[in-house]
Amino acid sequence: MTSIRHVVRTFLSACLRPARLKLAPRYIDWPDIWAKDAAFIDAMAKIEGVTLVPRERCFVLHQLARTLEGSNGDFAEIGVYKGGTAYLTARAAPGKTIHLFDTFEGMPEVDAGIDAHRTGDFADTRYDDVRSFLAPFRERIAFHKGFFPATAAGLEEKTFALVYVDVDIYQSVKDALAFFYPRLVPGGVMLFDDFDSPKCQGVRKAIDEFLADKPERPVVTAYYQAMIIKAAAVS
Repeated sequence: MTSIRHVVRTFLSACLRPARLKLAPRYIDWPDIWAKDAAFIDAMAKIEGVTLVPRERCFVLHQLARTLEGSNGDFAEIGVYKGGTAYLTARAAPGKTIHLFDTFEGMPEVDAGIDAHRTGDFADTRYDDVRSFLAPFRERIAFHKGFFPATAAGLEEKTFALVYVDVDIYQSVKDALAFFYPRLVPGGVMLFDDFDSPKCQGVRKAIDEFLADKPERPVVTAYYQAMIIKAAAVS
């Protein structure tokens, strides 16, 4: 069974290996890290124009996918948009099935008291275009089109090693945690985009509320990004 310490050590090692760097006392120079990772650079070239996620956050996702490919459980992404980060993950972990959740018609209903986005934002995408873009991985990708968590029906017995959450709004993050957290394998990771973003304050609020009575705490991995690593159950 993969330990939390092993996952963190392996992840940091994977991030630093391409540039043969050591952890600096104050910061890591992210561009120097990814500049020598040919697989990552090539993958980023393929998704140019089909993702809004900055390169440093994509690099973390890419390394986590590599690190967790050998773990038990599937991968999942909720908030697919045009499929850029799904492409990145599928390419980095060729042995994994990836479940993709999105309306493919824009944002669901938002809470104006918490969320800066509006209902229907990010509707500039088409389901058929995303399927076509991800066609090279069609045998390993399962699409779940519609409103989450209803679209997760039938997956209750699944376990997950990596879940990427890029949904921007409070209720969607809350729903993602409620479904995926209990199904994360020990050492499994949920990675959140827009963590602490002033435009997406519901993301941090949902995470903090959900984890209030749990042993995990968010680990900041990049600017406006954080992960939680599932602790082993206490016997």
